[in-house]
Amino acid sequence: MAFTWTRELETGNAQIDKEHKELIHAINNLLEACTVGKGRNEISQTIDFLNQYTKTHFGHEQILQVQSGYPDYANHKKYHEWFANMVEDISARLKAEGPSLQLVGEINKQLVGWLIKHIKTEDVKVAKHILSQKK
Repeated sequence: MAFTWTRELETGNAQIDKEHKELIHAINNLLEACTVGKGRNEISQTIDFLNQYTKTHFGHEQILQVQSGYPDYANHKKYHEWFANMVEDISARLKAEGPSLQLVGEINKQLVGWLIKHIKTEDVKVAKHILSQKK
């Protein structure tokens, strides 16, 4: 099941929203590949992308937090580190065990579930804080 970008996922920060859309797009590509029997071929590319892009994206978010004096920066950074570690763990399993539909299911359940929840709860707070500092 593909994930649809909705207003509920918008933070109000153009850079953050653009990068979130890229992350969701990559996951949707993997899910689409699975529906046509090509998920095992796509999983390595998706994990490599997520491994690289989440670090870039989290770096951008953290810079914005520091620049705006976001009060919960330390906790937010820990959330990012936890997610990056989860992606690295899945990447290591992929290299050790090879691609499997079980791994695709874990990506769908763990990574996407975490990402959607994080955007809706934590990233919205960050964007709101950043906007309040510009007034």
